[in-house]
Amino acid sequence: MSMLNKACPYLARAGVSGLKSLAGVSGARSVTTSASQQARCSVCPGQTGQSALLAKVSECPVMGPSLRVNDAAVPKASAASAHPEGCPFFKCKAKDEAATASASETPATHQTKEAAFDYEGLYQDKLAKKHSDKSYRYFNNINRLAARYPQAHTANAKNIVTVWCSNDYLGQSKNPVVTDAMKQAIETYGAGAGGTRNIAGNSALHLRLESELATLHRKEAALVFSSCFVANDATISTLCSALPDCVIFSDKMNHASMIQGIRHSKAKKHVFDHNNLEHLEALLQQYPRSQPKMIAFESVYSMSGTVGRIPEIVALAKKYGAITFLDEVHAVGMYGAHGAGVAEHYDYEASRVAPMGQRIPGSVMDQVDIVTGTLGKAFGIVGGYIAASSSLVDMIRSYAPGFIFTTSLPPPINAGAVASIQYLMQSQRERYLQQTHTRQLKGDLATAGIPVVPNPSHIVPVLVGDAENAKRASDMLLSEHNIYVQSINYPTVPVGEERLRITPSPGHSDMMRARLLGALDSVWNKLGLKRTEDWVAEGGRCGVGEDREHSEKHVGWKRGVEHVWENHQLEQAYTSEMQRKGGVPITPAIPETVQQVISQNMF
Repeated sequence: MSMLNKACPYLARAGVSGLKSLAGVSGARSVTTSASQQARCSVCPGQTGQSALLAKVSECPVMGPSLRVNDAAVPKASAASAHPEGCPFFKCKAKDEAATASASETPATHQTKEAAFDYEGLYQDKLAKKHSDKSYRYFNNINRLAARYPQAHTANAKNIVTVWCSNDYLGQSKNPVVTDAMKQAIETYGAGAGGTRNIAGNSALHLRLESELATLHRKEAALVFSSCFVANDATISTLCSALPDCVIFSDKMNHASMIQGIRHSKAKKHVFDHNNLEHLEALLQQYPRSQPKMIAFESVYSMSGTVGRIPEIVALAKKYGAITFLDEVHAVGMYGAHGAGVAEHYDYEASRVAPMGQRIPGSVMDQVDIVTGTLGKAFGIVGGYIAASSSLVDMIRSYAPGFIFTTSLPPPINAGAVASIQYLMQSQRERYLQQTHTRQLKGDLATAGIPVVPNPSHIVPVLVGDAENAKRASDMLLSEHNIYVQSINYPTVPVGEERLRITPSPGHSDMMRARLLGALDSVWNKLGLKRTEDWVAEGGRCGVGEDREHSEKHVGWKRGVEHVWENHQLEQAYTSEMQRKGGVPITPAIPETVQQVISQNMF
């Protein structure tokens, strides 16, 4: 005791028996640890922060401050290093902690008192973000009038507007040949399909439609889907998930349906710069020729009007062992001698004279592996499809959930689509008028300094460059000029490339075009929007005000050729159509006098 008193008078006050008691934890323990274990384990008796003895020492006016300084200087051990594997006290503590954690993970029931997730709050937050970045989509009430194409009425049936942005490019939705076929089908077979293609929903009209599509594209087979979004998604995801270690190469400007299919396939992907063949080849070179690959791209890019470089991409695919997936959605019905699309148009003369449905070996269209298209744009109906080899089509038909587990297209849709395809295989009138009207409008806009994104197709993208102003311009055209042109904002186009997308049709007259030009000029002045010369001064954007060499590489088609439909082809189409009609010249779809007639009793 005298020695203890000399060592620490403060602890000596507790006595020897008191110190022995403080050295234990809640009395004697049957489990002991070695000195080395106790030195390393913070939960063992007698260790820092745990024993009563050490707590007593920390109260000492001499030793306490020294212990606290020492503790602060020593780094804290991690849980893994602080407790030796063999420490029985640590094992007991770990077992208790595991039991506590298990109890806390017990699934909650409706009897718990915690607040439910704020679903409505999330919806509102998401919408607020859309409004904040100006990407919220507004849906105008536009009711297109078959008898007054391309006009429509708004929510007020007496408010007549001219539609300048429809994807019913050729007005086939109101063509009597098409509507009569649909009426006959609905009277014969009814309105609905009756089921999936496998269960009561497969009819002679489905088979005939697929046969017509295969003939149009000179492929072995075709398969019809409820839309081309579904066709692209289902085909890409099904095919590329089946191909072992497949790699997909996707153009930067590809449609959302193709991007969705790529995601669903879970295949590795590379995105190459739009129409950039050098970038595409550099990516292809990274993989052995034996590894499955798909190059996915479009013929006409709907928001820019640029055209995919089909022959060059097909050549790269053959060089590096890839298959090609070509989306002709905005080209079918519009290009080619029979309306099969841009791939057909590359071999216009050969296709014009070859028997329908017969392969043209070596042609661009023949070298494309998979073609997808829509029935809902130039053909004027609804639905989508693929055309390819019979084995590929059969594989997609057998495995694609997007085809198997959905109600098939109804009989009147199939009948109308067949009639529209057959009509446009023969008639050049609609394509001729649409192309000449597009050329006239582009020329007029260039003269007025209204900036148009350069392209060789039928799309007329007018660059605004700001989301809010694009929406305001669209609203002003509708409310002040009775002209409907939808604004296109992010994410459909990149931020800073917002635009108005104009699509002339066979039915737009000279008077309608003059009114559109005057309205655009007025809106540009009121909003202070940039004209072509302003974009030139800023160095250009998305082709507007940029040098010709860069622009030509970007827009695609043939170098040095301004339009997909070349002058001599339009002349041939005009002559062919006159001969087909017994010498009757091609005239606008609806005479100007008829366009001015409004029947107040129509609705």
